[in-house]
Amino acid sequence: MPTEPDTQYDSSLGSKFIFVTGGVMSGLGKGITAASTGRLLKNAGFDVTAVKVDPYLNVDAGTMNPYQHGEVYVLKDGGEVDLDLGNYERFLGIDMHSDHNITTGKTYQHVIEKERAGDYLGKTVQIIPHITDDIKRRIREAAEGTDVCIVEVGGTVGDIEGMPYLEALRQFAHEEPEENVLFVHVTLVPYSKNGEQKTKPTQHSVKEVRSIGLQPDVIVGRSETQLEPETKDKIALFCDIPTEAVFSNPDVEDVYHVPLVVEEEGLDEYVLEHFELAEQALPPEERTREWREVVTTEKRDDVTIALVGKYDLEDAYMSIHESLKHAGFEFGADVDVEWVFADELAEGYDGQLDDVDGIIVPGGFGMRGTEGKIEAIRYAREHEIPFLGLCLGFQMAVVEYARHVLGLEGAHSAEMDEETPHPVIDILPEQYEVENLGGTMRLGEHTTVIEPETLAYELYDDTSCQERHRHRYEVNPEYFEAFADEPLTFSGTAGNRMEILELEGHPFFLGTQYHPEYSSRPGEPSPPFFGLVEAALELAEATTDSDTHTQTEVSH
Repeated sequence: MPTEPDTQYDSSLGSKFIFVTGGVMSGLGKGITAASTGRLLKNAGFDVTAVKVDPYLNVDAGTMNPYQHGEVYVLKDGGEVDLDLGNYERFLGIDMHSDHNITTGKTYQHVIEKERAGDYLGKTVQIIPHITDDIKRRIREAAEGTDVCIVEVGGTVGDIEGMPYLEALRQFAHEEPEENVLFVHVTLVPYSKNGEQKTKPTQHSVKEVRSIGLQPDVIVGRSETQLEPETKDKIALFCDIPTEAVFSNPDVEDVYHVPLVVEEEGLDEYVLEHFELAEQALPPEERTREWREVVTTEKRDDVTIALVGKYDLEDAYMSIHESLKHAGFEFGADVDVEWVFADELAEGYDGQLDDVDGIIVPGGFGMRGTEGKIEAIRYAREHEIPFLGLCLGFQMAVVEYARHVLGLEGAHSAEMDEETPHPVIDILPEQYEVENLGGTMRLGEHTTVIEPETLAYELYDDTSCQERHRHRYEVNPEYFEAFADEPLTFSGTAGNRMEILELEGHPFFLGTQYHPEYSSRPGEPSPPFFGLVEAALELAEATTDSDTHTQTEVSH
């Protein structure tokens, strides 16, 4: 992980707050813009944290379909949160907790519980001040002990769901000294057919923000290319901010390059000047360059990893994609992720995995796609393709081995088939009486004990690891004996829970009950992903050498 500089700021002076809103359309990249700003402030010597506001009524993201909101990211304390918190952890190099994700569900639930308990002493409970006060309290508590807290408000300005939050921010700015609060508005600057950058969407978006009582201090224009000088001037004129407060955030090859782009634009220096922190920041020549060095590693090799899942949506597996990048940085390799639809494999193999250098079977819930995942695992085992199974992928590797090697016909997970004659995967004992789904799984960071002289030990270089979990089913203890003398061994355990499996004699075959992708960082890749990419590179090199040798023989 890039080394963090010593904090220079006197935290007794209180936190500074950056509030990030978005306009015109969702999915512009508010989170990456905010995380990139935080990364630069971190480089300058400040302790930075972040808060993500999600205006939906769900208490957390745990029960949400990935097609609705992308992957569910799991924090160290077990919080099931929005995927943007994963970006903050990766960019800032910190571990966050559940209180860093504020939702309408959490806020209203807390206020209503207080009302039921009589804490408001008979007062009429209203959005203002009770909901807005609770929002402000949550932000201040999350920021406590840090120099800078970045607060990203999800959705788009004008959404009815976000109104209480924007009102809370207006009040927040009224209560804090001016130099402690900065409003950043991220907006779309599209091109017209004649190639002109259009500012009208930004103008209307800022007009909407100002009608709520908020005046942006900084506007970041998301566009295909850098904003033209005349575009910046026009935005500044119509939005009533200095031209030097308008910044470009153009499309880049990799999101990890965004901090480098906005640094060149001078966004970090403008923020420091606004907060009156420029003199306390590390001089530019003393700031760490490790982030730049890691993310701009020259790519000398490339490998293709098949991701066998049921959601044809990159955001559903964002942390897996990022973990593969992190491993690729270490080897100077470009990791190409090839999507393979699990259901198609279940219908019959048609060469979907012929040209890949590695296979990942990710986590998930429900029956759909499981038979295809089992077929992918079988292919990886029989053809000696490097394989990594995550959570459900780990469980399906147990099922595949039970069916095709141990001969346990009909073996399955009791989650998928309650009538299976061989429930090699079954529910946790403490889950028998659970009725609700939200927040009721084995969640968060737990310790796994690793057996010496195993692949897992080689990867982690330790006899234990701490990784994040999100599951309800386990390897059934009744079948431990069936696996006792098999090449498929459980090299990581937590009591009677099987946590890591590996296959002796295979180039790389590893499954983890936990989700190692949640703890991977640029400069500090997850050990299982590091091992997979290393094995995939070896396979790719061997394949290339074999092809070259064959071509030489043919030419002779």
